[in-house]
Amino acid sequence: MKIALHGRPLKEAAIPCVQHIFSELKRRGVSVQVYEPFGHFVTRLGIAPEDFSVFNRPEQITDVDFFFSIGGDGTLLETLTFVGDRQIPILGINAGRLGFLAGTLCSDIDIALNQLFAGEYRYDDRTLLHLDANRELFGGVNFALNEFTITKRDTSSMIVVNTYIDGEYLNSYWADGLIVATPTGSTGYSLSCGGPLVMPDSGNFIISPVSPHNLNVRPMIVSDNSVLSFQIEGRSKNFLVSLDSRSKVVDATIKLTVRKEHFKARLIKLAGQNFLHTLRAKLNWGLDSRN
Repeated sequence: MKIALHGRPLKEAAIPCVQHIFSELKRRGVSVQVYEPFGHFVTRLGIAPEDFSVFNRPEQITDVDFFFSIGGDGTLLETLTFVGDRQIPILGINAGRLGFLAGTLCSDIDIALNQLFAGEYRYDDRTLLHLDANRELFGGVNFALNEFTITKRDTSSMIVVNTYIDGEYLNSYWADGLIVATPTGSTGYSLSCGGPLVMPDSGNFIISPVSPHNLNVRPMIVSDNSVLSFQIEGRSKNFLVSLDSRSKVVDATIKLTVRKEHFKARLIKLAGQNFLHTLRAKLNWGLDSRN
C-alpha cells in the first residue's frame, strides 16, 4: 500500500500526532510519499520516516491508494489540487483549528487507521465547481470544493456583477462581491454572508451576494446543472476572482462561467462521522439550553 501525505508546518501540540502517524504507517509496512515542503519540516524536527519519497506536482504522485491531509480545512483544499480528477480517497486529519472537512481528530488517529486498514469506511463524494474564463487564470486547476467568488480588490466603491443562468439574465448585483458556493461550501463564506446551509448531496449551487446594496437581494439556490456566467463592472479597473483559497486579479474584460465539474472530491468517511453531527459539534448548530 502507498499513502501520500500533504501538510503545512504545524503547531508544537500537533507534532506528536504526526510522529505517531509515521510510526504506525511504518509498522504496517506502508510506502509513504510526502509533500516536499512538509517533508523538510518533519525532517528538521527529526520525526520524518526513514525512507520516503517526495512530490511537488500532481504528476509526481503515482500508484497512491490514499491521500492523508494533515492540518485544517485549508490544507485539505490544497490537497485536492494535487489529487485533481484521479479521485484518490482523502482522509482529513484535523491538526488545525475548526476542521470542518478534516474531521478526524488526532486523538482518534489509531481508531481511524484501524478502520481504514480494515476497510470499515465509505466514500463521501462531494460536488466540485468548474471555472471557465476567456484567459488562463489558475494554471489549469480550475475547480473548487467550497466556492467561487468575485470581489472588489480594495476599499473602493462597490462593483456590479451581471449574472446569467443558462444564458438568461438573472440580476445585476450591486455589492462588494458575489459567491457561488457548493453544498460543501455552504458552511463557509456563503454562510457568513447570510446563505443557507445545504446538505452535501443536495445537487445545488448557492448564489450569495457579499454586502449587497439592494436590500431586496438575498441568497438564491439553483440546480448544479445550471451554467452561471458573469460580467463585472465597477469604478475600479481590477477585481479579485477566487477558487477556494486561490485568487487572481482580473479586469473588466474577463468573461467567467461556472458549471459543475465532471469529477468529484472523494473524502473518506469513517464510522460515526456524519454531516449533522459535524454541524452540531463544529458550529454549535441549534445550541439551546432547552435541548
